[in-house]
Amino acid sequence: MSSTEPPHASPQPRRTALDALHRSLGATMTDFAGWDMPLRYGSERDEHLAVRTRAGLFDLSHMGEITVTGPGAAALLNYALVGNIASVGVGRARYTMICRADGGILDDLIVYRLGETEYMVVANASNAQVVLDSITERAAGFDAEVRDDRDNYALIAVQGPESPGILKSLTDADLDGLKYYAGLPGTVAGVPALIARTGYTGEDGFELFVAPGDAEKLWQALTDAGADAGLVPCGLSCRDTLRLEAGMPLYGHELTTDLTPFDAGLGRVVKFEKEGDFVGREALLAAAGRAGQNPPRVLVGLVAEGRRVPRAGYPVVAGGEVVGEVTSGAPSPTLGKPIAMAYVDAAHAAPGSAGVGVDIRGSHEPYEVVALPFYKRQK
Repeated sequence: MSSTEPPHASPQPRRTALDALHRSLGATMTDFAGWDMPLRYGSERDEHLAVRTRAGLFDLSHMGEITVTGPGAAALLNYALVGNIASVGVGRARYTMICRADGGILDDLIVYRLGETEYMVVANASNAQVVLDSITERAAGFDAEVRDDRDNYALIAVQGPESPGILKSLTDADLDGLKYYAGLPGTVAGVPALIARTGYTGEDGFELFVAPGDAEKLWQALTDAGADAGLVPCGLSCRDTLRLEAGMPLYGHELTTDLTPFDAGLGRVVKFEKEGDFVGREALLAAAGRAGQNPPRVLVGLVAEGRRVPRAGYPVVAGGEVVGEVTSGAPSPTLGKPIAMAYVDAAHAAPGSAGVGVDIRGSHEPYEVVALPFYKRQK
């Protein structure tokens, strides 16, 4: 260690293959889960509305790819995760979760079945190491190999109503036949890619897994192809407001190790009927029973009557009592009002529940309880 370096200096954030390009576009960068990522390029609101009405381009290379292969791959994933992964067809994807033995959520995931005995698990950036370690640990006794593929992929997403047309101009892959939550190998702008019809915005769109060395070429080709359609580069800030409007949970906010999938209103992802045991099964059976009899706090939407924006951790109040807590909050460009997701006591969870507010620095601001999502695209 040099004499000028402070002891225990924090490691430098990792940079994606598109880092230089983001900086050349004037992006405001931020440290997110140990990665230097673009927060915004210009106006967050403009980027958000572009995705809702035209198309947006995202660098998601911070996500964690874990490949599981071998004759026992399906059996391992059925044991390690709460979903029925063995029933996923080749070329399809499934939203699922990995839980602790006590039922607490370690992460929410998308699993792609790439071949008969090959799967790709995509974890959130902040949890990728925990997920990798957990699956590796749970692989003991299974005829399967778990591989950390985080350095082997860049991930670019094109999202919004114009995205199918933009992508079609660059590939001869059958996009019309590609269903939601499916993926197929193809070539985009001469670059080999896994083309997945998935996303985190509430809009139609695609996520393209490519080699890091091909990322800049693909980004530029998409930028050029989307110029006339109004495609713009988009940062993590608008990705957050887009997913919030779409009622999609974010790990560390709506999902934590203190909550089971049933607490989060996502019990449907737990498949007790699948063959064999799985980690967390007993605890989750108990949680399912509790949720059926006496639901704990329920995840709801809140829409502001005023202009003040609620933030994660703010108390939800009714009749002078604290009845819940905000998990995510932001101004909604689509609704034109501040919105929030919050866990509230079941007695105040019904849409239209009277007298509910958010304590914003001591002032009880009135909010309307609504069903999630706040926004749903027209098919």
